[in-house]
Amino acid sequence: MLIEIHMLKNYPPVNLNRDDGGAPKTCFFGGVQRGRVSSQCLKRSWRTSDIFRSLGSFGIRTRTMPALVGERLAAMGVSPEFVEEAEKKLTGVANKEGTINKKGSMTTQIVFYSDEEIARITDAVKAAIDQDGTLKAFKDRKPKEFDQLKACAKDRPITADIALFGRMVTSDYFADVDAAMQVAHAISTHAVNRESDYFTAVDDLLGQSDDSTGAGMIGDVDYNSCCYYEYAALDTDILRENLNCCPDRESLIAKLIPVLLRAMAYTNPSGKQNTFAGQVLPDAVMVECKKDKIPLSYVNAFEEPVSAWGNRPDLVKNSVKKLAEHVDCMDHAYELPVLHRAFFAPRHAELHPASCEQFSQFSSLARACAEWLEEDDRP
Repeated sequence: MLIEIHMLKNYPPVNLNRDDGGAPKTCFFGGVQRGRVSSQCLKRSWRTSDIFRSLGSFGIRTRTMPALVGERLAAMGVSPEFVEEAEKKLTGVANKEGTINKKGSMTTQIVFYSDEEIARITDAVKAAIDQDGTLKAFKDRKPKEFDQLKACAKDRPITADIALFGRMVTSDYFADVDAAMQVAHAISTHAVNRESDYFTAVDDLLGQSDDSTGAGMIGDVDYNSCCYYEYAALDTDILRENLNCCPDRESLIAKLIPVLLRAMAYTNPSGKQNTFAGQVLPDAVMVECKKDKIPLSYVNAFEEPVSAWGNRPDLVKNSVKKLAEHVDCMDHAYELPVLHRAFFAPRHAELHPASCEQFSQFSSLARACAEWLEEDDRP
C-alpha cells in the first residue's frame, strides 16, 4: 500500500531553513524563484518533535557513539582506562576499513542508531573486556574483532524513524535500511523575493552616565514569507519489512501513521523561530491511499505560480483551489486507482477535489488513515 501526504502551509516572515550564507533556501521552479525548505530539514523537525517521540521508538543520529557507549561501560563499573581504550577502538567500528580516528573519540561518519544497537555495542565491548582480562590484551584487539556486534546487522533492531527515513552505513556491523518514506523539498506555490530585516540592539545603560549615543550593535537577518506545498509518499510494505524484527510491529505501525500525520501538521522547522515565531498549522491536508504503487506529487499545480499581488491576492485560497483543480485534472487524464482520498481545508472547505472524503477535524482524518491500514491487513 502507498500512502501519500500533501500539505499547504502558509508562513509569515520566517527563516526556517538557511543556506550557507544564512539566507532562506530558494530554488527556481516554473521559471521563477521559490522559497524552499529541504526534505532533510522537514524530516528532522518531524522525528525530533515531542509528538513523534511519544511513540517511544526513535533513534539518534550521531558521531559520538563511542562516548555514549563509554558512559554505559562506566555505569557497569568498567575501569576508566578500559573505557578510554574502548572509546578509541569504537571510532573504527562505524566504517568499512575499521580505521581508528586518531584525532578524537568520534566516528568518521555519522550513523543513525537505535537505542538497542547502542546497548548491543556496549555488551559486545564489555564481553571483549571480560574475555581479554588485561588492558594490554584489550589494546591488542582490533575494532573489527567485537564478534557480538554481528547480531546488529543480522537482526536489524531499528526504530520507527530509521524505518521511515532509512540510513546508509559502510560498516559490516550495521545494516543499510531503505527508506519507507520519500519526502520532497517543500517549495512555495508562488514567486518569492528575499527580504532583509535591519535591526539594532539598544544598550540599556548607554547614555545614562555620559553623552554616548547609538546602538549597542547593529545587524541584519534575511527572511521570506511563503505558502509551501509539502509532499511525502510512504510505502507501508517497506515499512513493515524494515520493522520485521520489532516484536510489536503491527501495533507500532498502527500508532505510527496518526502520529506521523500529527508531527507533519503540528511541527515546524526550528530555524530562527526565536526571532520570527512562525508557528502555523496547515491550511490544507490531503492524504491518498493506493494499492498500485504509482506515486504522484501534485507540485505541477503550481508550475504557474499563484499570484501574490493585487488588492485581494487570496494566496492561500488560490493555492488550495489550484491543488484541487490539478487533482481533478490528473484523475481524469490518468485514471490512477485511488482507494481513499481524505481532504481537510478548514478555511476553504468548499474548494476540494471532486472525488474525496472531506473532514472537518484533523483528528478524524488521522483516524481514518489508520483504519486504511487495518483494511489492508484483511484477507
